[in-house]
Amino acid sequence: MEQDHHFMQQALRLAQRGIGHTRPNPLVGCVMVRDGRVVGKGYHQRAGEPHAEVFALRQAGAAARGATVYVTLEPCSHHGRTPPCADALIRAGVGRVVAAISDPNPQVAGQGLQRLQAAGIAVTVGVCGEEASRLNQPFIHWITWGRPLVTLKMAASLDGKTATHTGESQWITGAMARHHVQRMRARHDLVLVGIGTVLADDPRLNCRLPGGRDPIRLVVDSRLRTPLHAAIRTASQTAELWIAITDDAPAERRQAWQAQPGVVLLTCRRTAAGRVDLLDLLSQLGQRGILSVLTEAGATLNGALLDAGVVDRLALFLAPRLIGGLGAAGLLAGEGIARLTDAHHLTELRVTQVGMDLLLEGVLANHVYRSH
Repeated sequence: MEQDHHFMQQALRLAQRGIGHTRPNPLVGCVMVRDGRVVGKGYHQRAGEPHAEVFALRQAGAAARGATVYVTLEPCSHHGRTPPCADALIRAGVGRVVAAISDPNPQVAGQGLQRLQAAGIAVTVGVCGEEASRLNQPFIHWITWGRPLVTLKMAASLDGKTATHTGESQWITGAMARHHVQRMRARHDLVLVGIGTVLADDPRLNCRLPGGRDPIRLVVDSRLRTPLHAAIRTASQTAELWIAITDDAPAERRQAWQAQPGVVLLTCRRTAAGRVDLLDLLSQLGQRGILSVLTEAGATLNGALLDAGVVDRLALFLAPRLIGGLGAAGLLAGEGIARLTDAHHLTELRVTQVGMDLLLEGVLANHVYRSH
């Protein structure tokens, strides 16, 4: 129905307002309509705070009785930090509930919709479902696989170089592409970088947009070589710095870092080469409620992430310039593949012009995760 699509689009736009603030909860928007007029609306703003349906019910008041509820995700049916939204809708006497998608959380998984139907409320599922699934890809991935959705962000010249043969790398892409990266940081729960990048570039990895939200910054640093005076330590007043280490990290270095406010050390399993086991790291991030990770690493860690099979999406910025040089750094190191038939393939490709640069985005097709 055209009306259903119209009001669900409003609910999706509301849900987007929570991007970067709701982890580990999904993004949810809700619009209540009675006699063709919006009587209440809301979105989930932060974990532990009221859900979208509650805000909409508060605004609607008595007008909620008999209203049609458009919600981007199935109303919850379990007691978490807040009471079940399905029960609140039943008590309010709404007439119909239109949900974009059912909740993949096993604690819900259709039970909210069943509870509504048992109370005599008409239920429709699937309106704008594809858009709702894309919006909540990180949550769906996390609840399904127990680890965050990882986006490999890279930038290079058209010939795949990330620096000149002398090591100069700032800036290959233009100002608009760099601005876009700031927006990407604000949308992700965590930004990941390797110790090599920290030592070479001393990045801050905060969000420098007005009113932007800083993500958690994480350094993969097996032996804890990150300098105490590194810019990444003091670049944010609101987001923690996490450092992934192994038990090879010297005790005195651990003590020094543990004394720093806002710093968390994650001790991970070692690989045979003595490096952080990336599968263990991603599992620990999932246990800590991290839904989305943006990598801003160099060729070594980028290659290791790809080899470990933990990359879900690609965001590759290409600058319209050629650098050349046998000694110039490229995008990926690591073991790589021996045969072209084993290459990592991308699906759902999208190419966007960002200023003078191109942004190529896609999903790793041979990965266990598939977009819904």
